[in-house]
Amino acid sequence: MGEIDIANPHDYDHQHADVSSGWLRASVFGAMDGLVSNLGLITGIAAAGARPGIVVLTGVSGLIAGAISMALGEFTSVRTQNEQLDYEVRVERDALARNPKGEQAELSVLFQKFGMSEEVSKRAASEVHGDAERALRVHLTHELGLSFEEKPSPVVAAVSSFLSFGVGAIIPILPFFFGIGSLWTGLAFGGAGLLLAGGLAAHFTRRNRLWGAVRQLLFGGIAVVATFTIGRLLGVDAIG
Repeated sequence: MGEIDIANPHDYDHQHADVSSGWLRASVFGAMDGLVSNLGLITGIAAAGARPGIVVLTGVSGLIAGAISMALGEFTSVRTQNEQLDYEVRVERDALARNPKGEQAELSVLFQKFGMSEEVSKRAASEVHGDAERALRVHLTHELGLSFEEKPSPVVAAVSSFLSFGVGAIIPILPFFFGIGSLWTGLAFGGAGLLLAGGLAAHFTRRNRLWGAVRQLLFGGIAVVATFTIGRLLGVDAIG
C-alpha cells in the first residue's frame, strides 16, 4: 500500500460535490418547477370541469412552454453571471497593473484579518505578488469570493433545466396517456413526484430525505389548493 499524501485530504478524508457546473441547481429547480406549475395548472383546469382531452392539451402546452422558458431563463441568467465575473476580473487586473503597491498592501491587511502577523502577512503578500496571474486569482478569491476558473456553463444549465422541467411536468399528466386520467390520479402521480423530487434534493445536499420529501409535498399542496379553488369558483362555463 502506497503512502498517503497527507497534504491532500480530499484523497483520503473527505470529498466535495461539484457546485460550480450549474447542473444541480438547474436540475433541482427545473424539476420542482415543472412538477408544481404543471400540477397546479391541470388541477385548475380539471377542477373547472374541463374534459380529459383539454386537461392533457393544457398539460402538454404547459410542459413545452415552461421547459423552453426555463432553459432560456437559465441560459441568460448564468451567462449574465459569467459576464459580470469577466468584468470584475478586468477591473481587478487593471487595478493590479495601475497600483501594484497599493494592492499588495491591501492583500497584506486582508491576510492579517485571517490571523497572520503583520510580518508574515507582508511577506506572504509579497510572494503572491511575485506572479501577476497568481496575485489576480488570490485577490479575486479573498476580496470577492470569485474564481474565474470555475464558471458554470450556461449551456449545461439550460439543457439541465429544460430536461428536468420536462420530466417534472410530465408526471402529473402521465395517467391521462394511459387512459386512467382524472383529477385524482393526476394529483396522486404529482404528489408521488413531489415526494421523490424533494427526497432526491435532500439526498444531494445531505439533508433529511423524509423531511425534504414532505416539505416539497407541502409546498406543492399550496399551489394545488389555490388552483383547485380558483377552478371550482370559475368553472368552464364562466370562462368559456
